[in-house]
Amino acid sequence: IVFNPLKERSLERFESPQSVVEMATGNSTPIASTYLQVKVGGDAAAIKGIAKALVALDDAARSSNEAGAAAAAPTLDHDFIAEHTAGIEAYIADLRETTWEAIERGSGLSRTDLEGVAQIYAVSKATIVCYGMGITQQRTGTSNVQQIANLLLLRGNMGRPGAGICPLRGHSNVQGDRTVGITERPKPAFLDRMRDVFGFEPPRKDGHSVVESIAAMRDGKAKAIVCLGGNLAIASSDPQACAEGFRNMDLAVHITTKLNRTHLLMAKATYVLPCLGRTELDEQADGPQSVTVEDSMSMVHASRGFLRPPGENVKSEIWIVGQIAKATLKGKGAIDWDAFIGNYDLIRDKIEAVFPDFADYNRRVREPGGFHLTNSAALRVWNTDTKKANFLCTPTLEDDSTNGDPNVLRLTTLRAHDQYNTT
Repeated sequence: IVFNPLKERSLERFESPQSVVEMATGNSTPIASTYLQVKVGGDAAAIKGIAKALVALDDAARSSNEAGAAAAAPTLDHDFIAEHTAGIEAYIADLRETTWEAIERGSGLSRTDLEGVAQIYAVSKATIVCYGMGITQQRTGTSNVQQIANLLLLRGNMGRPGAGICPLRGHSNVQGDRTVGITERPKPAFLDRMRDVFGFEPPRKDGHSVVESIAAMRDGKAKAIVCLGGNLAIASSDPQACAEGFRNMDLAVHITTKLNRTHLLMAKATYVLPCLGRTELDEQADGPQSVTVEDSMSMVHASRGFLRPPGENVKSEIWIVGQIAKATLKGKGAIDWDAFIGNYDLIRDKIEAVFPDFADYNRRVREPGGFHLTNSAALRVWNTDTKKANFLCTPTLEDDSTNGDPNVLRLTTLRAHDQYNTT
């Protein structure tokens, strides 16, 4: 079942380049049995409609059983809900209070369509919900994901084989960055481990999100920026403000595999430092090096390039960052930057020291396919204040006063296969 504002051929059917028969005959494999073109920004309404219909099916099953008719199977997993969740009463009350009129207006889909999806879901033995950036890159992105989790919890589709929530990230290793602490709001426990492992006191004040960073650049509150790849000015929500911000900076450093338009925005001092790509051979003091990445399935594996670098002066990101650190700190601190540059295993040793989940990191990452970072929810261990999976109610759909207003246009972005999001 696919929800997408646009009809995309690859979500309807797939012609595999590895299939001789499909290549020779032009045939393809159907992907979706149901394809619903939800309104841009209407995802939360659609999910809420499915959940509302699912609860109605469960109500009907209960009524049938109480009336002495042939036994009807419940559509909600009541045992799972009772043992593993909290907040079901408030969530179901919210679903009952939400009208079908509001759901249809918000989603752009009919009640019949959404009830049909609920009927399919009700008989599914295991369900995975995959979502992309179309869900998250909205004003209501967080609540959209919470709604998906609610829908899965209703039928116990968390922590069992073939079930769960699956984010499809917008870039390789985005998830891996977060796992090892790349965030503007690090938690105190992480900062404590960094202090203990590396022997310095890290700043405790929160940093800036992307939007906050651009505002700080524009308003003169930030003086320097270092970009590891990316095309920030073009990818940002306000390219003009971002361009103004770059021109205000004392220093801008771009560590990049290829040139783009952001590099044309001059700070008082601007450096563009070419670096190796992940497919290029990275030869350091202790021999060829590999980096490690984590995919959307929480699988961590090594990645080693094999292509000849474009020139002997093109260095790796690790080499460049290490040399900047050496030049900036001038011997201060106990970190041996040259050792890290020469052997990336030593960096992984430190990641392991900070994050217990990476125990035996260098051995496990060399196993075929790498290793899996266990998700506590997959084990039905809920690291919340209630020690349960919490059903979370979101603002009512009627709060969006623009729904149905013919004078309001909705803006969306799209890209084709193999097209970067800044093209």
